[in-house]
Amino acid sequence: MKTPLAQAVRAGLARRKDAGKAAGAKAYLKSEMPLYGVAAPELRALCEQVFQAHPISMAADWRRAIEDLWDNATHREERYAAIELAAHPPYQRFISLALLPLYRRMIQEGAWWDLVDALAHRVAVLLATYPDRIKPTLRAWARHDNIWLRRVAIISQISFKNETDLTLLYDCITPSLGAGEFFLRKAIGWALREQAKANPDEIRRYLAAAGPELSPLSRKEAQKGLVLARKKGPVVRRPARSAK
Repeated sequence: MKTPLAQAVRAGLARRKDAGKAAGAKAYLKSEMPLYGVAAPELRALCEQVFQAHPISMAADWRRAIEDLWDNATHREERYAAIELAAHPPYQRFISLALLPLYRRMIQEGAWWDLVDALAHRVAVLLATYPDRIKPTLRAWARHDNIWLRRVAIISQISFKNETDLTLLYDCITPSLGAGEFFLRKAIGWALREQAKANPDEIRRYLAAAGPELSPLSRKEAQKGLVLARKKGPVVRRPARSAK
């Protein structure tokens, strides 16, 4: 179903298109989908303007507009706009488990780091809101054949810092330790790097215990977090979230 909000976003993007920037972005992202060539700050400003001009009062209409932007996208920026709408602060009151199937589909269809990593932040909101329901899902995703669901499971807590559930983190990392896929090895390193900033002693312990199972790339990324932690000095560690 076409929505006025999505139509306004598309019209705004079309007015701002830049063929030169679009070609460069398409090459950088290795994207099969065309781009308008609209930079992220300009895209966010446009989205803010359109979202304010087309207010939404019901959760179902919000999800419908997200789906319209995503499903009917002809250019990559429309999918970025769908994720912007999902993250729009006034609509966080609509957060519910009804979003999980939509986010899962978007992750599998997006199937590239720029879209998937942004969607991981949306999944993180669901995890923080419904931990008992989302943790089993993430553990299942961590074992899924789809590498992008695995990646989201691994990086879903990167913003949680001291609130990270370490048991969940390791449960999501373990199935991919032997994976040769770059995006999984990088995800593991990223997750460990961010946790190292908050809890360096624990990550040192984990790196020692993991031994050769942990890829050199993942270990290198984790060690970057340890370096940053040393520069910042001692960190007061609060108890991690218990596994649920």
